Amino acid sequence: MASIKDVASKAGVSVATVSRVLNNNPRVKSPARARILATIDQLGYQPSGIARNMRSQSVRVIGLVISDIQNPFFTTLVRAVEDVAYENQYTVLLCNSDEDLQKEQLYIDVLSRERVAGAIIVPTGKDACTPLVNARVPVVMVDRTVPDLVADAVVLDNVAGAFAATKHLIELGHRRIGLVGAPTSVSVGRERQRGYEKALRASKLKLDPRLICIGNFKEQGGYQAARALLELDPRPTAILAVNNLMTLGACQAISEKRLRIPKDISVIGFDDMPWFALLTPPLTAVRQPTYEIGIQAARLLFARMQDAARPVETRVLKPELIVRGSTAAPARG
Repeated sequence: MASIKDVASKAGVSVATVSRVLNNNPRVKSPARARILATIDQLGYQPSGIARNMRSQSVRVIGLVISDIQNPFFTTLVRAVEDVAYENQYTVLLCNSDEDLQKEQLYIDVLSRERVAGAIIVPTGKDACTPLVNARVPVVMVDRTVPDLVADAVVLDNVAGAFAATKHLIELGHRRIGLVGAPTSVSVGRERQRGYEKALRASKLKLDPRLICIGNFKEQGGYQAARALLELDPRPTAILAVNNLMTLGACQAISEKRLRIPKDISVIGFDDMPWFALLTPPLTAVRQPTYEIGIQAARLLFARMQDAARPVETRVLKPELIVRGSTAAPARG
């Protein structure tokens, strides 16, 4: 990527002269201006708006790194953050890591280099936020946390959510409950599996490792994990999927097996979505206060931007189990 120095060198002028052209300064004469603009076009140079704002002491941009823009959970989260940013006359620079560590690091490096005023991050890797924290950029983790990182966070009580879902299935009479889980390298994966296991222990049910199949937060991952569970003999009588997209993948796998929900197998999803209530049957789900999570994360970031010395804070919001038609007592026989 060409720099302003590359433009100046090729055009045979100083960096200051290129800067004047970029800022429409009338002091640069027409021949030089034309040559510089032609060079910019030739090299494909793109000046950083954030950097220009920094020089004018008016940086009003925050970064937001999410892990999957196609997941409606994050769409709602983005809307909440943008609403708070707009109220405070800030712009949001949105980055989608796609659960890819290299892509996430690239975006983090950009945010750090551009020195955004602050950043809200859904971390995929354990070192995701470190460059920004080291650069003293205010950071708030949202949805997930990173071990040993001292930074503000807004998360869900994932253990409680998975515990309530699993307990509901146990109370209906299920004893073989499959978990379509998420990677335990990510906090939500660890915590939701912990809640599932906690409920089994509380009911004195034996933990069968074969009933835990790990997906990748995406629909295909949920499909593959559920397929593996349905191949077991005996197969589980109920499935808990730990995010919305994997829930849809699990339902697809169940449909392909020509099993009926909930007559043949009960299903509970995480992240209640509007269309869950419109499915046949409507899906039982753990509901997150997604918009509120985003609102609190943004407000916490602006509080940190205004007072860097304030105590580090982790806000934990409560889930709610929404019982619908996809769960019932297991079939006899």
